[in-house]
Amino acid sequence: MFLEQLPQQLVNGIILGSIYALLALGYTMVYGIIKLINFAHGDIYMLGAFIGYYAISALHMNLWMALIVTMITTAIFGMLIEFLAYRPLRHSTRISALITAIGVSFLLEYGMVFLVGANTRSFPQAIKIVNYHIGSITVTNIQLLILIVALVLMVALQIIVRKTKMGKAMRAVSVDSDAAELMGINVNSTISFTFALGSALAGAAGVLIGLYYNSIEPLMGMTPGIKAFVAAVLGGIGIIPGAALGGFVIGILETLSISLNLSSYRDIVVYGVLIIILLARPAGILGKNVKEKV
Repeated sequence: MFLEQLPQQLVNGIILGSIYALLALGYTMVYGIIKLINFAHGDIYMLGAFIGYYAISALHMNLWMALIVTMITTAIFGMLIEFLAYRPLRHSTRISALITAIGVSFLLEYGMVFLVGANTRSFPQAIKIVNYHIGSITVTNIQLLILIVALVLMVALQIIVRKTKMGKAMRAVSVDSDAAELMGINVNSTISFTFALGSALAGAAGVLIGLYYNSIEPLMGMTPGIKAFVAAVLGGIGIIPGAALGGFVIGILETLSISLNLSSYRDIVVYGVLIIILLARPAGILGKNVKEKV
């Protein structure tokens, strides 16, 4: 029975993993550049889902326009959060920044509960569902759309980081921010751009997951946010390809656990993988162990 379902579950896992990969990229970029674990990132994903919901249902935008508006809006939110919450603490202890990140997360979650209520809402179906059958595998046009959009955004991110002037500045700041500043790079602008880029990807993931599961609610970002962090650590936090790889691995593991009738324990499987990786390979799959000089 399991072997019969395996191809279908692998497809489902890749689709879900593409969402986790988009979220994990935001975590890994922010950590790579300022060594901060931005636990509010999952709630940017939640904001993206709600922005997409209102853009489609209230403003009657099509899916593509709603996706673009959501990415722009969440990018602005990301920059605001960095400017108001994280920038004043840049030279503080890491624990101060971490506590602030958790505080921002709760502020976004329960701020949305106050504004829109805690009830689950049905995400508007912006496109008609069409099923495609390939042997024993069934794939919907929504699943294909999610995978294609996620892959395009990941490739675009890699091009931005590797080929553009701002991308080179991001890499320079991640290596040594003081040296980058001496070379004329505006460190504050570079960090703000990094937050904007990661938040835009999270916003896109929120719209796509709303379309996929057809339901959204203000606390929806908590668990996927933590799983995306696990994906970033699994692939090698601070490494962009590693975050994408970790996202796909976590998505596949989660769907396989469901096919094994372990749906109640799928979160345990994900967090168990985190513990194993931290014990066996702390730097992650693509990471390298670096000795720090004292």
